[in-house]
Amino acid sequence: MNYAASLATVVILAFFFPLLVRLASGYGVSRSLSASTLAVVLTFVVATSLIRFQVTRFRVSSTKLDEARAQAALHPNQARAYFVGGEHLATLLLRMGRRREAADVIDRYAQLGGAKESEIVTLREALAKAERRQRKEG
Repeated sequence: MNYAASLATVVILAFFFPLLVRLASGYGVSRSLSASTLAVVLTFVVATSLIRFQVTRFRVSSTKLDEARAQAALHPNQARAYFVGGEHLATLLLRMGRRREAADVIDRYAQLGGAKESEIVTLREALAKAERRQRKEG
């Protein structure tokens, strides 16, 4: 079901639900059953929205990560090739939970002549923070 169909379903349910409750009351269906049905429908809508949001966010991150990898592979000796949209490839990898790969990228980036020391320090701190967080969870 696409976004337009989901939105149309929500609008139709929101418009017709009060009418359906009255109609159901006329046939002897209690208001508590109607309210329970509404709660189930709302739970479905919220869950669907949350899942769509997560999937969209993951797709955007994956696309950005692929773009950054390709750019860094194409120009491995240029410090700016490790940045896409203002974010460093290692930062994207850390966000995706790929610490080992991020550590390798940070090491390669640190060996470049055009790499700024402050950026390297920031990336290493982010890696250390991610590793500490992993040890606490694990």
